[in-house]
Amino acid sequence: MTTTTAAPGTREPTAREHPSGSAPRPRRPGRLRRIGLPYLLLLPALLLELLVHLVPVVIGIAAGFKELTQFHIRDWGAAPWTGFDNYAVAVDVNAPVGEALLKSFLTTCLFTLCSVALCWLLGTAAALFLQEGFRGRGFLRTVFLVPYALPVYAAVITWAFMFQRDNGLVNHVLHDQLGLTGSPPFWLIGDNSFIALLVVSVWKGWPFAFLIIMAGLQNIPREIYEAAALDGAGVRQQIRRITLPSLRPVNQVLVLVLFLWTFNDFNTPFVLFGRAAPEAADLISLHIYQSSFQTWNFGTGSAMSVLLLLFLLVVTGAYLLLTTRGRKTPDA
Repeated sequence: MTTTTAAPGTREPTAREHPSGSAPRPRRPGRLRRIGLPYLLLLPALLLELLVHLVPVVIGIAAGFKELTQFHIRDWGAAPWTGFDNYAVAVDVNAPVGEALLKSFLTTCLFTLCSVALCWLLGTAAALFLQEGFRGRGFLRTVFLVPYALPVYAAVITWAFMFQRDNGLVNHVLHDQLGLTGSPPFWLIGDNSFIALLVVSVWKGWPFAFLIIMAGLQNIPREIYEAAALDGAGVRQQIRRITLPSLRPVNQVLVLVLFLWTFNDFNTPFVLFGRAAPEAADLISLHIYQSSFQTWNFGTGSAMSVLLLLFLLVVTGAYLLLTTRGRKTPDA
């Protein structure tokens, strides 16, 4: 029998140091496997995300540099390259295509500004109104969230029926019941189409603002309002000095999300007006769709889409830069 001795200066672990009474097992090389497991689990979702979003974006960018018309739609890979010709046509405001795109862009900017402002204003007012506890508050919260919970297509189709000139509910109330109009107006054609589109957009968008702001109000301590009330601050001063400054981070994200959703909104005008929207409500998303699928000029339509993407990226980056600059704090 052979015996082993410990090296000088070292000692063997005793059974007391190891509760199991045996020598410690060698450490398994599983650290790398544990670190890589979360990424491995996220890999299917990442691949699906790339397949659903990134691949169409790359194809759309490539199509903007091609003469992709109805003559090459069967084999779009064989369409000739045109360079930046499609972009030149899209930004040429002196030509019919560029002039129509500019009008649609300005209409979309005005529509987005009005919709986001009204959604934020109604959402903030409703959240402040329901901040205090009273009987029926839970019921009102549920009712206010109904437009946000309804499917977009079902809600917009309902509004389309309500805006009908002869037998719509809107004209029945405004003209027949209240007598505010001399004759039943047209809401889905002409200049009134912008108002109709804005009403539908605000109706289905303001509950999201209400939900976000209501959640942000829960993080404001009630002690601050109580101290302000003891100092003689009224409700208006409390909202101006406490509520709005405390909601600034929430409002920054909320306004950005509402801007992106509204500026890119395609479902609402498409369902409300059909394939061809009136000139007063010609949003850029529907305008790009018409330029691509009605004229069969997918190259120019893709160029317009890329220009829209670049505009949204620039606006988003500038907005984030301006809103986060004042929130940066020096490192301790």
